[in-house]
Parts: sequence; structure tokens; C-alpha cells
Amino acid sequence: MTVAADVDLQRASAVEIASLIRTGVITAAEVVESALARVDAVDDRLHAFVERTDALARSQAADVDAALARGDDPGPLAGVPIAIKDLIATAGVPTRNGSVAYADWVPDEDDIVVERVKGAGAVILGKTTVPEFGYSGVGHNPVSPAARNPWNPSLTPGGSSAGSAIAVATGMSPLALGSDGGGSVRIPASLCGLVGFKASMGRVPLYPGCRDERFPGVSSWETLEHIGPMTRTVEDTALLMSVIAGPDPRDRHSLPAGDVDWRSAMSGLADRGLAGKRIAYSADLGYLPVDPQVRSVVGSAVTAFEELGATIVEVDPGIDDPRAHIWPIVMADSDLAGMRRMVAEHRDQMSAHLVELIERPWTAEEFTNAQMVRKRVVNQMWRFMQNYDLLLTPTLAVPAFPVGMQGPELIGGRMVDSGSWLGFLNIFNLTGQPAMSVPAGFTDDGLPVGMQIVGPHLGDADVLSAAGLFEQQRPWRDRWPDLPTPDPTREELTR
Repeated sequence: MTVAADVDLQRASAVEIASLIRTGVITAAEVVESALARVDAVDDRLHAFVERTDALARSQAADVDAALARGDDPGPLAGVPIAIKDLIATAGVPTRNGSVAYADWVPDEDDIVVERVKGAGAVILGKTTVPEFGYSGVGHNPVSPAARNPWNPSLTPGGSSAGSAIAVATGMSPLALGSDGGGSVRIPASLCGLVGFKASMGRVPLYPGCRDERFPGVSSWETLEHIGPMTRTVEDTALLMSVIAGPDPRDRHSLPAGDVDWRSAMSGLADRGLAGKRIAYSADLGYLPVDPQVRSVVGSAVTAFEELGATIVEVDPGIDDPRAHIWPIVMADSDLAGMRRMVAEHRDQMSAHLVELIERPWTAEEFTNAQMVRKRVVNQMWRFMQNYDLLLTPTLAVPAFPVGMQGPELIGGRMVDSGSWLGFLNIFNLTGQPAMSVPAGFTDDGLPVGMQIVGPHLGDADVLSAAGLFEQQRPWRDRWPDLPTPDPTREELTR
């Protein structure tokens, strides 16, 4: 067997890799060696991985090749590499959560999504960098090197799914899993030029993450958290969703299966484009400062939906700004007593902003006021979405900024708090609506800018379809950060 001359494994999609393996053009063993070579080549500068699982990956690849040799079906992700965010439990593999408090934690069970990707034949490359317990929109923590943006390593890749984004953006892995409690899949997707999908609340079940009461910090974010794909193409997102979505009794929020055909949803509107669709566009949600280049890039991208036949209505949705009430909801979802015990033991080794949140003298009224704001925003949003098929916004208010910052202090000429740049995102964790970030274009400095596509309640198929059509209209997959790309020969791969 010889590898086809035109196969570039480090730039191939997951769909393409699975097909190459199934048809015998290449082996899963060759694919994993190519992926590990790429990690060796670039990750010392970018810090995507906090735990590599080379031996596990090789063993899983060998299992895929053996299954194919027997004539068995190894699953829809046969031999495809995947990176797993280090907030997602992996049995037998350290899951440190970016915290000294979990420096020695090795879970005794996989998260549901890890069970599912293993069962589908994926090859796990390792665990990826996160801020401490995911309590930040950027990618640094007290126990591992700061993650860096592959488009400019002096800048942040965003977070909290920082390492997962880097792995996909640089060709280390075609697939990654992230988690999103306030934008943490969509943030690094936007800053690194990827597709990042937060499906409707309950589409992808979570356990033990968020739900195992034994683990303070890990058991946070329960009513906000989603796990979602990070990929370079919408087709790959649909492939991974077809594996990880579906009900599970361990997650009380999980939805029944059956109303979304993930693999065909992307092309579900292809025959007629978006003709007859009424799509809202808001550049600032009526209250957010936005960087002028972000506003310009996303505004230009929105015109693609008109080219596809949709009617675009630029509007202020009239939704209350909920940002001041996000942290009370997060903390009410958390084991505050357990986290305070953790601070008492590890204060000097923990992130200062997290310690401040944990030690704040929260009141019952702050928690219940936040819940009332959440209810009001949910009601405002469903009423607004009755008039539109989709809502488009920038994903973030800014492009990437320097590593070490929690957020810029100046946006669009306005002084802001350090969380203002995230204001387009957490509202949809409150409502549970499906939301996807897709690459909209680039700044003058060559930094990626994301556009967010939001669907109505349970409108996942419409989001995927629109994103797939937009990708066809404004393709992005051939633009890569300028990093070395080793091209190992077949002999090197199997050595």
C-alpha cells in the first residue's frame, strides 16, 4: 500500500481521514504518527496539550486497523485523532482542571462524550490547556504554561477551551472537544479561526463533569455548561455531533434523540439556499462596544446570507444586558463550601480572580435576583426569535489581545470592564439556544474574526444548515496560521 501523493494528513478534515482509513488508502497507525509528529513540531511554542497520551493513541489506532482487517466496522470516527479539553473526565488519564487542587486527580470513569468518541473509533491524542476550572475566557492557569494563539503567539487563543482550539487550528488534530459555560467553545473558535458549536442545552449529555458532587470546582456550571465540537469545517462538526449527541440517564437535562439528522442537517437547505428565511443581524445587541474591524468584518460576512436568498434585518433585539448576573448563577451552581475549603488550602497557588469570586460574601438575594434576570432574558429572547429564523452577531467584540490579560480595557473607544469583550456569548448559555461561531474573515493584521449564528430553541439543524451554506459561500478551510508543517514520509510514519 502507498499513501496517495496528494494526501496532506495534517490539513485533511476528519471526514476525509475517516474515509481514507476505511478505504485502505492509509492506516490509522500512519494517521496517528502524523498527528504526533505535528504536536512535536509546534506545541512547544503554543502549549495546546497539558497531557499527551501517545501510547493510548497508538493502541487505539492499532485497534482500528485490526478491526478493519477483520472486516469489522470500528465506528464513524475510525482512526480520526481527537483532543480532549482538560475539564472533561478521562478514565486513567490525569484531568487536572488547570488547578493545583487536582494536580494528582486521575478519574475512574470517562465523561459520557469520551465514552462515545472512544466507541466511535476515535484516537485520543491527549488533554488540552484550560484556565482554572474554566473560570476565564483566556487560556492561562497557575499550573501549566499559558496557551498561545497560533496566528500570533504573543496573543491569547481565548478560553476556556484554549488548547483544544490550538490543536485544531494548527493541524495537530482535526477534531477537539471543548466545553462552553459562558462561551468557552465559541471564544477560542473565534480567535483561532475555527468552527465552534454550542448545541441546544441537553443535546450533548454531561457526566461526571458539572454533576458529580464529590469534586468541588469540577461540579460547577451545571445549568450553563455544554460540551461541543471544535473543528475546521461544518461537516466535521456535524460528524462529531452525530457521535456525541443523544440522551443519557446520567444527565437530567439531556434531550431525546431523533429530531436532528446531524450528518444531513448541514445540507438540508442546499437545494433552495436560504430563500424565504428572515435573519436578524445585530452588530452590538444594542449595548456592547465593538472593535471597528470586528464590526466591519462581520458586517461584510452577513451579506453572504443575502446572496444565499435570505432577508437580513438589522435590529436591536431589545434584550436586557445580563452580564452582571452571570457569576451569581455560576456560583449558585457550584459547591461554594467545598471551593472555599480548597481556597483555604491552596490560596497562594490559585488564580486570583477565582479566589476573589469564591471568597466574595454572596447573598441569597444576589442568587435569586440573577435567576429572575435569567427568566426575563429567556422570555425576551423567545419572543424576539418568533419573528426570525436565525440571529447573527459578532462572536466577540474584539480580535485576539496579548497573553496574560483577562480582557481589553478599551473597546471601540470606550472604557470597559475586563469581561465586556465576551458580551455576545453568555446570554445564549442562559437561554440554552444553539449557537455556532464560524470564521467571518480577518483583521488588517491577519487575525481571525468570528461570526455567531444563533438559532431558536432547539433550532440546531437550522444553525448547521446555515453555517454549511455560509462556508460554501465564503470558504475558509485553506487559510492556515504560518507555522512549520513537517511532511513525514510513509517510512518515517511507520518507523
